[in-house]
Amino acid sequence: IHRSVDDTPAGGGPGMVMKADVLARAIDATANDIRPRLLMSPRGRPLTQSRVVELAAGPGPLIVCGRFEGIDQRVIEARCLEEVSIGDYVLSGGEIAAMALIDACVRLLPGVMGKEASGAEESFSEGLLEYPQYTRPQVFEGRTIPEILTSGDHARVAAWRRAESESLTRSRRPDLWAIRQGQTPQKPPKDTTTG
Repeated sequence: IHRSVDDTPAGGGPGMVMKADVLARAIDATANDIRPRLLMSPRGRPLTQSRVVELAAGPGPLIVCGRFEGIDQRVIEARCLEEVSIGDYVLSGGEIAAMALIDACVRLLPGVMGKEASGAEESFSEGLLEYPQYTRPQVFEGRTIPEILTSGDHARVAAWRRAESESLTRSRRPDLWAIRQGQTPQKPPKDTTTG
């Protein structure tokens, strides 16, 4: 069909699939270079902070975004697209996932964050979730800043932050904690709270 970028799925079914020939031409028009070619896809390998660091240090990726049912498998294979997922859920298209990947990379570029140390103690930087943050006022609705954070004792503050990061990771992300402990992570339990 003239001027069409997608068509119905081969074998039937709902939705539309981006056509291989159209998408291949678009990818080819970007130039044949060394940039990683990524396809934002829920069936891809999970995006990790270590992969973000690699991408931010490189020439920048070429990012392909599918829509609805996705893209023809043949263009994934023919153009060596690496499928990347930002989580175990499905979006209408890859654009929001691409924005998340771009933001994660751009913030690591020199000069983007005010202080270079701003990115050093973030969640996942050491395989741990980030510790809780506080700021003024000292008391908010009866809740106070933990005394240790206002003590001026930098060693005790660092130890508290480390302990909080470990505690949060253990309780909220046992998969990350298992990896940190050198164990094989268990599959998370199935969410039975929805339909």
